[in-house]
Amino acid sequence: MKGLSLAILSFLLLSYFQTFSQNTYDIIFPGTDRDQKCKACFQAFQQKPKEVKFSINREGSQLSFVVNDKQWFETLLVNTGDGLAIEIVSKNRYNCTVQNLEDRQLRGFLLKPVYAEALKRGLKLTGENRYSVAVGQIPAGLLREDLEFNILFLNNKNLCQYYVIYDLESYAWDLLDMGMFLDELTYDSKRIASSKQDAYTIRNKTLKFIIPFQKNKSTYSQADIKPIYDSLRLTDFNIKTIDIKGYSSIEGVEHRNIELQQLRANSIVSALQAFQKSTIKTEVTASENWVEFYNDIKGTKYNYLSSKNKQEVREAIKGPVSREMEPILKHHRKAVIELGLEKKDRYKDATANALLEKFNGQVAAGNLDEVIDIQNSIFEKIRLNETAPDILGKMEIPMQEKFVKIFNKNSAYKYMSDFRQALIVYDELQQLEELAPKDAGIKYNLVAVKMKLWRYNAIEVDEAAFKSQIYALRNYGIGSGLMDRMMVNYHIIKAENYMRSRDYASKDKSVNFIKNNYKNFPMSNFDYLSLAQFFSFYANTDLAVQLLERKARSIDIDEDLLFYYLNLTLINSKLTKDPDYRTVLLNATNMNKTRFCELFNSIEKGGVTFQLLEDEYLRKTYCESCNE
Repeated sequence: MKGLSLAILSFLLLSYFQTFSQNTYDIIFPGTDRDQKCKACFQAFQQKPKEVKFSINREGSQLSFVVNDKQWFETLLVNTGDGLAIEIVSKNRYNCTVQNLEDRQLRGFLLKPVYAEALKRGLKLTGENRYSVAVGQIPAGLLREDLEFNILFLNNKNLCQYYVIYDLESYAWDLLDMGMFLDELTYDSKRIASSKQDAYTIRNKTLKFIIPFQKNKSTYSQADIKPIYDSLRLTDFNIKTIDIKGYSSIEGVEHRNIELQQLRANSIVSALQAFQKSTIKTEVTASENWVEFYNDIKGTKYNYLSSKNKQEVREAIKGPVSREMEPILKHHRKAVIELGLEKKDRYKDATANALLEKFNGQVAAGNLDEVIDIQNSIFEKIRLNETAPDILGKMEIPMQEKFVKIFNKNSAYKYMSDFRQALIVYDELQQLEELAPKDAGIKYNLVAVKMKLWRYNAIEVDEAAFKSQIYALRNYGIGSGLMDRMMVNYHIIKAENYMRSRDYASKDKSVNFIKNNYKNFPMSNFDYLSLAQFFSFYANTDLAVQLLERKARSIDIDEDLLFYYLNLTLINSKLTKDPDYRTVLLNATNMNKTRFCELFNSIEKGGVTFQLLEDEYLRKTYCESCNE
């Protein structure tokens, strides 16, 4: 199993099933008196620090309970009847050939309980902050099966806590991205990632649009694409990347539908490539549009199809029904296209040293337009690691008001490239503000950097004065949407500070401000993730779900954001029963079936847990999509 430092532990307190004739040893399953009998156990878990983690470690057939806090564990072992029992669950329980799961008290094979005296005596230090004690052995008949291990915590032999360990991914998050003014407001390219925090880099311009497909048409020509190309005004940009997600309507044969979408998508790539010499990096995926199908039949006479699986739907709409449904189906044939653009660089072939010399010469001559173009080319050299960032310090720029935009861009670029430069950049921007006190770009950048420094306690901030400083940006032409975004960040920081001081009433006021204002501006996928994690972290999971649920049922949601939403909701049986949740699951299988199916692997094989399949709604989708 994964080490304690890597495992993300979660638990589900289960309701108990009808008694079934399995060996439960001397364990007592309390009824209405459970709260009284389990009082000491419940109190120990309520007082458990969040840093305390525990798990089951397997070595061959031997199982050990592992915990990183001996003192807390021993608070569970006061009475002789306090202890642990391990339940061994096999994935065979969830075989898709079994129509209904067996209704039983426990899910798997129960090992003999181990009580306080043996646990205390056997608990040994086996690593730094790692204590282990043997708790049983896997029977020989189960050794070849795919297994997981649940923990039953006993208080005076009463079952008080039943723990299933979920290996839920953790995701890096931050404040909402405020961007920085360079030539224009520019955002970073931070992507959702579960393994590491991405660095700040300048994001190339991206455009997203949708091309509808006509029924039975499989090719697109330059003539078809040129109006789109012209409308994008790409004369100053090259297309660097194309990401196309092609969707077919769901009637017909699945493999033929997907082949047709692949042909259509590839023809769009070919048509766009014809407009430029440099090669476009492309990624094309194709799938059937079940997501919008189920969304669009809600409230129509076809709503009865919502409860059917894919094959049943295909059978039901064969022939005249599909022709009758064409007004709905025609909207499902489309390609969602995202273009990654890079600005054309006149000095692409020049060396960094040659650009620096030319830059300094044009500064001396006062040719500001030329200076800006060369500066952007130098930024690109830094981005591509063709020169070191210290080249910015070699630029010979007089400290004069006419050059403040050049200084501002250098400072903003340094900050976006390396957050460790934030304090230096903050000082630089304050000096520039004195030189050009009415420059909107400097004013905005100063507030954006100050916000991040405040969040990380790098500077002291007068909160009332800072709030006034944010709202004063309107006097310099900064739009209300940008100020609202900053004020949401302001209250995210306030809420964090209130939580640390246990001022929960004030924390709730800040959360309400955020809830009432985040719709006032567009958000990136990473912004959605950050805000959802903020709500979840501060015990507002319902708000996190509300934030993402509509996006989770749309075909153009970012894959990582969709899987974060699953990460947030899969263990909530109330949500999974919602008919709309089926659409979310189908969206995930369409987007990345392998990734979706792997969620239901055992923890040892990289899954969340196969015991999610206790949920009949999840199991139905899993068996439909993954049982091949």
